[in-house]
Amino acid sequence: MRQNNIRNSFSLLLLVAGLFVSTITPAYAQKVFNAKSAFLDNGLQIIVVENHRVPVATQMIWYKIGAADELPDKSGIVHFLEHLMFKGHKYPDLGKYAPGEFSRIVRSIGGKDNAFTGQDYTAYHQSVAVEHLEEMMRIEAARMRGLNVPEEEVKSENKVICEERRQRTDNNPSAQLAEKMNAALFPVHPYGIPVIGWMKEMKTLTWEDAKHFYDLFYSPNNAILVVSGDVTLPQVVEMAKRTYGLLPASTTVPSRIRRHTKKSFPPHEPIIMKHENVQEPLFRRVYRVPSGRQDLKTSLALEVLEEIMGAPSTGRLYKSLVIEQKLAANIGLYYSSNSWDDGTLGISATPVSADGVNSLRQTIDKELRKMIKDGPLPEEVADAIMRLKNSAVYARDSLSAPAMIIGSNMATGVSLADIENWPEMISAVTADDIKHAAQIYLNPDEPSRTPPIEGILLSEDNKEGEE
Repeated sequence: MRQNNIRNSFSLLLLVAGLFVSTITPAYAQKVFNAKSAFLDNGLQIIVVENHRVPVATQMIWYKIGAADELPDKSGIVHFLEHLMFKGHKYPDLGKYAPGEFSRIVRSIGGKDNAFTGQDYTAYHQSVAVEHLEEMMRIEAARMRGLNVPEEEVKSENKVICEERRQRTDNNPSAQLAEKMNAALFPVHPYGIPVIGWMKEMKTLTWEDAKHFYDLFYSPNNAILVVSGDVTLPQVVEMAKRTYGLLPASTTVPSRIRRHTKKSFPPHEPIIMKHENVQEPLFRRVYRVPSGRQDLKTSLALEVLEEIMGAPSTGRLYKSLVIEQKLAANIGLYYSSNSWDDGTLGISATPVSADGVNSLRQTIDKELRKMIKDGPLPEEVADAIMRLKNSAVYARDSLSAPAMIIGSNMATGVSLADIENWPEMISAVTADDIKHAAQIYLNPDEPSRTPPIEGILLSEDNKEGEE
């Protein structure tokens, strides 16, 4: 039920969320969400996006703790803790709840709830009729500081997360390839460790391990409450005071200091995997590039480059490799900017045959060289920016998308002002900005400080991508 990777069910929203990047900017007239914010005395930050179309509200509580914050040899503990958060809690004046009771209450009132863990955050959310919002706040507040899990539930849930890994990764060739590539791309950084964890370490996780992280990081002054729906800021603040406001601030939240982040590595040979269940070949390439928090100008340029090169049906790669040269059945380029540390830019393609992998790779490089040499056309830049800005408008009209976008970005160091001013910032991207970013990070002839990692997935009877 619980998700170990945000992309499992929110991939589309994350694509939009990745558009928002961090910088200090002046106030612009055009805002994305017109969100309002406040703080409780205990440090909880509250963000409210009004949407009065229907009497429904989405509550998302974001904790600034993710898998990349785990201690050595404890991989998967943050995701394990996410599971345990549904297994019982109690807190004075906020109530006592048995394992699974929170979700049963949500279903009984016609609502939906879930949670997910990422590398940089953990989030819990409910969507309910607005008259039930304060009840959701009360129960969520109780488990923020009152986790109380029976021993048998801890043992049972450990088996659940191990089975989840078996199903989603160990029995999935594509997921295995992605995991190997990620480990090679981030060899001395926690992003190279899967969110769900390594099986050997997952099996040893205990209640004491989970409780240690819970006590350190689950507190109002390390969380962001985002509410989107048929509410106003004063209403939400008053409800939050009566619920989250009963919790004390923590004085032990550690600073977010990541382990070794050296970026200079030699080129890595392609990772080639074969599996009997593979029906069609797969080619992937992934680069380490700046996140929005690290380098605003480059990040914005990569946002527009993604749209120009990788958009389905209209992107340069699709037109060249799928429509014109028929080397691939599908291809895309994606950029993820909302990370605390490095972001990633990836290219994923389905070659028309295993024998054509090298031709496909060479043609991708040819298209990148064109971008590096000539840059994009002015009309390409204008069209891409228009489409990106339109996607922000569509997100604003959604009930849950604003909470997702705002929460995921603010949890990775982006201010609310940065998110709201994104349309103006993306409009300022030029063809030269895009060309420069491609020259630095995507040049096939001059690999950057971190060369890209390539992966090829084949069926058992295929040659290893040779022509």
